[in-house]
Amino acid sequence: MIYTVTFNPSLDYIIQVNRFQVGTINKTNFEKILPGGKGINVSIVLSNLGHDSTALGFTAGFTGKEIENRMKDFGCKTDFIHVKEGLSRINVKMKSDEETEINGQGPKISEENIQELFDKLNTLTSDDILVISGSIPSTLPDDMYERIMKHFQDKNIRIVVDATKNLMMKVLQYKPFLIKPNNIELGELFNVTLNTQEEVIPYAQKLQEMGAQNVLISMAGKGAVFIDENKHIYQSIAPKGTVVNSVGAGDSMVAGFISGYLETSGNYEHAFKKGICSGSASAFSENLCTKKEVENLLNTL
Repeated sequence: MIYTVTFNPSLDYIIQVNRFQVGTINKTNFEKILPGGKGINVSIVLSNLGHDSTALGFTAGFTGKEIENRMKDFGCKTDFIHVKEGLSRINVKMKSDEETEINGQGPKISEENIQELFDKLNTLTSDDILVISGSIPSTLPDDMYERIMKHFQDKNIRIVVDATKNLMMKVLQYKPFLIKPNNIELGELFNVTLNTQEEVIPYAQKLQEMGAQNVLISMAGKGAVFIDENKHIYQSIAPKGTVVNSVGAGDSMVAGFISGYLETSGNYEHAFKKGICSGSASAFSENLCTKKEVENLLNTL
């Protein structure tokens, strides 16, 4: 089974307003509500690609229940921890002359809730894959990633980490199965600017030297680079298409990689290509990618 953890899931209220004006009433001409969060996106894309997963995390109140309902609409299994205090957040994403986002806070998560999460994670075995991704809410300790990685370091569970800056660097010592920064995030880790695949490679190798087993670097329209646990380097251009919405593209790449890895019993080249095509297919669509969209792009690589 694949498990995803989203520490602070949301309902994303996506609206479009013509020429938004401050201090007056504005009317929407488009609106949509989706469950949000990086791990949630991974679960949705996995479901679209035909893989079962269980979404874990913390939810609260009526918004938390609606997140669960909408996840089930996508065919996803959920096993969220229901927090007593507060509400799952609503994030407003407004498209107008400029894009504006207002993100909610989320519920207050207690030590008891954290222990509940670990109780659920303790049921995982070496046959499972765990994806932990996204930011840490202020009500959680900032070492949550490390606590999870340390807890499982002797259990041979394949853990995928998609995080930025210190969250990423601090878990490398626990040898995550896969990490997936983009080239901008990779550059921030080492205080450099990385524009080409050739520039990315030595810094991806550094992350591997620091402990990561497999390193996947997304580069938007410039393609991607992947270094597997055997130190083999894969490079690919990006599939051709028109970018409609880049939100969730990185999460789709993670899901596509896992899908390709599992369906070929560990063929890294196929996993890499399916990851690229899944990320691109989501970027070329208003919604997260479908199986057919991914397969269409795979035929072009």
